Amino acid sequence: MRVEIVAVGTELLLGQIADTNSQWLGEQLAAHGIDSYFHQHVGDNHERIVLALRTALARGDAVIVTGGLGPTQDDITREALAEVMNVPLERDEEIAGAIRTMFEARGRTMPANNLRQADVPRGALVIAARRGTAPGLVCPLGHKVVYAVPGVTHEMREMFERAIRPDLEQRASREGQRTAIVSRVLRTWGASESALAEAVAERFDALRASERVTLAFLASGIEGIKVRLTARGDDAEHARQLLRVEESLVRALITERLGNIIFGVDEQTMEDAVAERLSERGLTLAVAESLTGGLIASRLVAVPGASAWFRGGVVSYASEVKFDLLHVPEGPVVSAAAADAMARGVRDLLGADVGLATTGVAGPDPQDDLPVGTVFLGVVVGDHARQVALQLPGDRPRIRAYSAISALDALRRTLEVSAPPRA
Repeated sequence: MRVEIVAVGTELLLGQIADTNSQWLGEQLAAHGIDSYFHQHVGDNHERIVLALRTALARGDAVIVTGGLGPTQDDITREALAEVMNVPLERDEEIAGAIRTMFEARGRTMPANNLRQADVPRGALVIAARRGTAPGLVCPLGHKVVYAVPGVTHEMREMFERAIRPDLEQRASREGQRTAIVSRVLRTWGASESALAEAVAERFDALRASERVTLAFLASGIEGIKVRLTARGDDAEHARQLLRVEESLVRALITERLGNIIFGVDEQTMEDAVAERLSERGLTLAVAESLTGGLIASRLVAVPGASAWFRGGVVSYASEVKFDLLHVPEGPVVSAAAADAMARGVRDLLGADVGLATTGVAGPDPQDDLPVGTVFLGVVVGDHARQVALQLPGDRPRIRAYSAISALDALRRTLEVSAPPRA
């Protein structure tokens, strides 16, 4: 069962809004074992919407079109659907009455153009509106179908769950096409996309001809590189089993060739990984931040339950704060020795088990003859201390953001080798 998504709206093409509707629909279709190979964006133009719908129908079994069902002159999805179906639009008086009643209940006068939302292509079925004024449509075209839903997200999602998904599942089951699709995302930090691709090349090549499991790479900026595994099974348990086997193979290859760069799965963040390891070991954390200026602390307190293991932080931006409050020895403050002293100082100052520190040159100008992007990290766990020197690319915001996640990753790795979990 192949479903194509067509998102209507010139604002999508101009980049004025992000197309989160297609993203959500793609996730839902995959979760229910329904293929979606193409997504289209098209502006508010009758001829181009017709072309987009005909193209989608030529490639798939069903189309979900979002947007263009409102009451204004540029809402022309209904007219385009009628042309594709080769039928006229007809006024549905039941829908018209429901729209009038909704306006009356709110004590408002209904503009006449709202009645456009009651125009339905002949032969189409109506998905009643429960959260707005625009109904959805189910438009049969031989053995294929087009579903039209409003672009308003909460209206679209309700109609999909109530009417479209059950109808798609019924059609897929009737055609013997129903499968289950599951995915797992491995989140990594510390290796390039090309290095990851090289590390798992043999599995990627082995899966190239597979209709059961696929492997893909997703570059996610300052959150690292994601490796997505997707498995299709005859049922949910079969798909999960395929995924478990492939995940094990891919994890082993990555770890063997690139080291401990996998920090989480699916929606786990780096701070989630740090929180998990601190909690397992019964340790508390304090941070001293210079160039990151509180970014690390902000990420840590976003984790629910952070108060159980996060003692707090010191933004030691001025050199005098490093010297007077954290007892950093007088001298250069952008150095491995300064980062180590900051980590020890904040750990002792706040009574924590673990200290983490950042110092560096965020730019735009060099400091102490050190180039922009020079960063030093310090981690202290018990008697174990680690300093990391980095040369980071980018402008000031990117250097600060990269420094924050790099520091958290250094802490994660240090905890794993220096402090075993509690028995």
